[in-house]
Amino acid sequence: MTTQRSRVTLSVLLVLSLAGPAAAEEAVVAVAANFAEVAERLEKDFERQSGHTLTFVAGSTGKLHAQIVNGAPLDAFLSADQESPARLEKEGLAVAKSRFTYATGRLTLWSREPGRVGSDGAATLRQGKFRRLAIANPELAPYGAAAKQALEKLGLWERFKDRIVMGETIGQAHAMVASGNAELGFVALSYVLSPRNETKGSRWDVPPRLHTPIRQDAVLLTRGAGNPAARGFLDFLRSGKAKAVIETYGYSIE
Repeated sequence: MTTQRSRVTLSVLLVLSLAGPAAAEEAVVAVAANFAEVAERLEKDFERQSGHTLTFVAGSTGKLHAQIVNGAPLDAFLSADQESPARLEKEGLAVAKSRFTYATGRLTLWSREPGRVGSDGAATLRQGKFRRLAIANPELAPYGAAAKQALEKLGLWERFKDRIVMGETIGQAHAMVASGNAELGFVALSYVLSPRNETKGSRWDVPPRLHTPIRQDAVLLTRGAGNPAARGFLDFLRSGKAKAVIETYGYSIE
C-alpha cells in the first residue's frame, strides 16, 4: 500500500514539474528607442509577476516597422507613433483590434549646460547662439517629425536647417547633446528625466500646440498572437502599476 502511494505521489510530482516550466513563455518585443529604458524597468516587474521572459529590440519606429514587414521574428511592437501599428493591422501583420495608446510623449529643447535654455525656448533658438541643433531623423522617428513641425511653426526651420544634425533615433539625438557635439537638441523628455541622465542641464518643454501629439501605440503582432508572454505584457502595460512608472518619465497616460 505504501509503495503504491509513493508511486502515485511521484507521478503527481513529475506531472507538476513538467507542467510548471511549460507555462512560462518568452516574447520578443520591438520597442521605440525613446521608450527602451522604461520598458526595461517594466520588464522586471512583469517577469517577476508572470514568470514569462521578455527580450527587447530597440530602434527607430521607421526601422522597426520595416523589420516587421520584412519578416523579423517579433511578437509585439511598442511604437512611437500611431500610424505604424495601424499600417501593420491593415497589412495583416498585426492582430486586429489589439492596438492601443500606451503613452503620449513630450518633446523638450535640452542643453547639458545649465542656464543655456531659458524659460522661453523659442527666444533661445531665435538668438541663434549655437553651432549645432540635434534632432532625430523626421523620416524615421516621430520625435524628429515633431521637432521639425515645431521649428516650422516657429518659422525657424529654413533659418537653421544647415545647423541641424540628425540621429537615426531620438536616443542618438540625445547622445549628441549629452556629449557636447551639439549645444542644443530636441529630445524626448523621458531621456532628460531618466535616472541615468546625470547631467540635468537646462530645458524648455515644447508646447504641445507646436506639433502633432506624440501618441505612442502598442500592437500585438501576428507572430505573437498565440504567445501568452506577448499578450500578457501588453495587458500589463495597461495596469496601474505600469502606468505609474511610465508617468515618472514624463509621459502622459490617456
